[in-house]
Amino acid sequence: MNMETLVLGDYGTNCYILWAEGESRCLIADPGYSPDVVLDKCRALGLTPEAILLTHGHFDHVGGVRPIAEATGCAVWLCEKELSLPEEMTSGPLYYTDAYGEGDELTIAGLRFSVLETPGHTPGSVCLRFGSDLLSGDTLFAGSCGRVDFPGGDGRAMRKSLQRLAGLPGDLAVFPGHGPATTMAAERRYNPYLRGNL
Repeated sequence: MNMETLVLGDYGTNCYILWAEGESRCLIADPGYSPDVVLDKCRALGLTPEAILLTHGHFDHVGGVRPIAEATGCAVWLCEKELSLPEEMTSGPLYYTDAYGEGDELTIAGLRFSVLETPGHTPGSVCLRFGSDLLSGDTLFAGSCGRVDFPGGDGRAMRKSLQRLAGLPGDLAVFPGHGPATTMAAERRYNPYLRGNL
């Protein structure tokens, strides 16, 4: 899998463009800001968006969704548990065309991935696993984890989600919603939140 990372907006949200070798179609994960920047990068790479994948519904992850979807006709995937978020956290009704959830395995734009529901930061937060790569959204960061004090946050659920991620086999590469990429091995060793300190 090929990946391009764009860091967008005042909150430094990581937007990921993902595509399979030899494919002209791509996936876009969490385009929170600057839809023109995202679309320009896709064009520069010779890629056409097939779908937008959302790890959760906070405004800094979904702000660019509708303009990109309207410009390209691509699908937008979201866990429907995010519909319980108050609009103050989403900046309006969440836009999506398709829903995914725990255990779903999908192949889109030539890329196969599985969905892990990891509530805590929000009720419908998900991590998306592409083989040995994990898009962790705002569930797991390098050395930290997502906040649970916003509306819809749940510290107990976050502890369970982090324990689940810590128990995943192998040394996954982790690509979070903010900050640098990391590995699950490093997080098991150094991240206090994976040891129950939440």
